[in-house]
Amino acid sequence: MKKFDAIIIGSGQAGTPLAFKLAGAGKKVAFIEKEHFGGTCLNTGCTPTKAYVASARRMFDTKNGEEFGIHIPAGSKTDLAKVKKRKDDLIQGSVEGIKKGIEDNENITHIAGTASFVGEKTLAVNGKEISAEEIYINVGGRPRMPEEYKAAEPLDNQSILELTELPEHLVIVGGSYIGLEFGQMFKRFGCEVTIVEKNSAIISREDEDISASIQKTLEKEGVKFRLNATCMGAKKLDDGKICVNVNCDQGEPQVIGTHVLLAVGRVPNTDLLNLEKAGIKTDDKGFIKVNDHLETNVSGIYALGDCNGEGAFTHTAYNDFEIIANNKLDGGNRKVSDRILTYGLFVDPPLGRAGMTLSQAKKTGKKLLVGKREMSKIARAKEKGETDGFMRVIVDAETKEIMGASILGVGGDEVISGILNIMTAKQPYTVIRDSVQIHPTVSELLPTLLEGLKPLEN
Repeated sequence: MKKFDAIIIGSGQAGTPLAFKLAGAGKKVAFIEKEHFGGTCLNTGCTPTKAYVASARRMFDTKNGEEFGIHIPAGSKTDLAKVKKRKDDLIQGSVEGIKKGIEDNENITHIAGTASFVGEKTLAVNGKEISAEEIYINVGGRPRMPEEYKAAEPLDNQSILELTELPEHLVIVGGSYIGLEFGQMFKRFGCEVTIVEKNSAIISREDEDISASIQKTLEKEGVKFRLNATCMGAKKLDDGKICVNVNCDQGEPQVIGTHVLLAVGRVPNTDLLNLEKAGIKTDDKGFIKVNDHLETNVSGIYALGDCNGEGAFTHTAYNDFEIIANNKLDGGNRKVSDRILTYGLFVDPPLGRAGMTLSQAKKTGKKLLVGKREMSKIARAKEKGETDGFMRVIVDAETKEIMGASILGVGGDEVISGILNIMTAKQPYTVIRDSVQIHPTVSELLPTLLEGLKPLEN
């Protein structure tokens, strides 16, 4: 049996930097990857989807020039094969960079294969056993595939990125982030798009007005929605089309499309690891239980990224790496509980979120100050002709600290960082209120927004 100082399973946004960090500290590292370097974000998540979003935006611009005084002759169309090639080239460049870095590092041993535990600190890969006192699990997740859809052979967020021809009618099951981003981009590419969602709001985790505003924007672009869907499922018809059951209160009980995309959540890949052999505990959804320092119930074994249930984003996975690296190598005491929940929804216009929603803040029972400003009242948004959405900030009336913010509008995914920095520093909202922001920007309205805070009336 070959022994290492550390074993890392999975090359996602936590595992890859950790491998290089530990190797740089002189540790001998076994780096196990069963599929491709870079994990979900690089190969099937953020990088490819945002490349598609950029192409879809170009298509949108070709059809919306008149109000800016720009006449664009009709006839633009999407070449999905070229869109895909651009995406593939972006991914390949990054993957090759990781691969070369690993090959050139004498302290990293790459093992291609699927790992499974055979003992507490022992793993089997390709029929050979390896061991280490420190093991880091970064196996990520995969799309959830309910049984009632399998017969329809649906697309998921990975397989849809391999299409080279546009669907005639794409039916997306599931609103929220994946469904909405793909819905808008494929509508802009030229497809008919219908989004089916079981809840009454397209993003149930957000405040109702956020969800409604995003839905209104997408409907203006021609995306159709079927909400409050029940008895959901799908099947293939004799003519090759796909029937998706909806059974909503209003409208036809089914939606007929040429393709169906499932966007109903993800499950962790922990079921592939034989965790019971190591005595590692999971919750009822399969996520590995970890403490505030990301250690499992087994000393020396850690879980990072999507598989630990402590965040489902690239930035939280990378922060998991930072926590481990700081605590292990720099004598730090960083914790999962230190971070503030933040994320973005990359529809157009984007949503930037930090901290609590308004509904969550209300449940705390604290006295709240709230400021809200429509994007239609912001000069920079009007100049760009992108006035959908609004910005809102929620403040604890007693401590003056910001509890949460939602920036839905042009630049919202970037503007939110300024608010997040103040929240992280635990400084009062007055720091932003009294600051001088660049004109003309969307951010310059943050001080104005905060000058107009008002007590929330229950």
